Amino acid sequence: MSKFPKFAAAVLGVSLIASTSASAEFGLGREAAPDEIQAWDIDVRPDGKGLPPGSGSVNEGDEIFQEQCATCHGAFAEGEGRWPVLAGGFNTLKDPRPVKTIGSYWPYASTVFDYINRAMPFGYAQSLSADQVYALTAYLLYMNEIVTDDEFVLSNENFTSIKMPNEDNFFIDESLPDVPTLADGEPCMKDCKASVEVTKRAQVIDVTPDSQDSTSFE
Repeated sequence: MSKFPKFAAAVLGVSLIASTSASAEFGLGREAAPDEIQAWDIDVRPDGKGLPPGSGSVNEGDEIFQEQCATCHGAFAEGEGRWPVLAGGFNTLKDPRPVKTIGSYWPYASTVFDYINRAMPFGYAQSLSADQVYALTAYLLYMNEIVTDDEFVLSNENFTSIKMPNEDNFFIDESLPDVPTLADGEPCMKDCKASVEVTKRAQVIDVTPDSQDSTSFE
């Protein structure tokens, strides 16, 4: 598992520049107003940058979750039907069918807060207050045993003290070739390498049952 912070930062920079330069260079549209940019600039980073002031407890989050989230995600974040499972899955990442949840897989608590704040509840995105998002994040951390006190209060003051179980498995892969990125300048788009060699292949898993084990539906 690897992450590419330089690339992500470059993409964000390009998108913001595009909003101000397109109208000047191509005569299209108009420059985005500060309040319009602010409405989109709601991302929260692992170091806590972007967090709004506020707080919420596990117990408060439990009440909100049962009212607004349990229909899809289950009363205990176990998932309903084909909706995502949010809790559990510990020590399954090496299994043939890993269960990727907040507790078993996600690298940062900021990912939880940011996603809830940006996209949840389904169909009513960005309808929650900052305090409600803190409370829901605290509840999901509790359901994944990342915090163990049901009276725990999560806030912008203590947010960065939360360490996710799988955080250390997200890292910069130093074995990758040193290729230019958007942050380093213009990336190579043509005649970048003399030849291309296949060094690894994905494992092929045949999930089709053998004919003798198949059930006939004639």
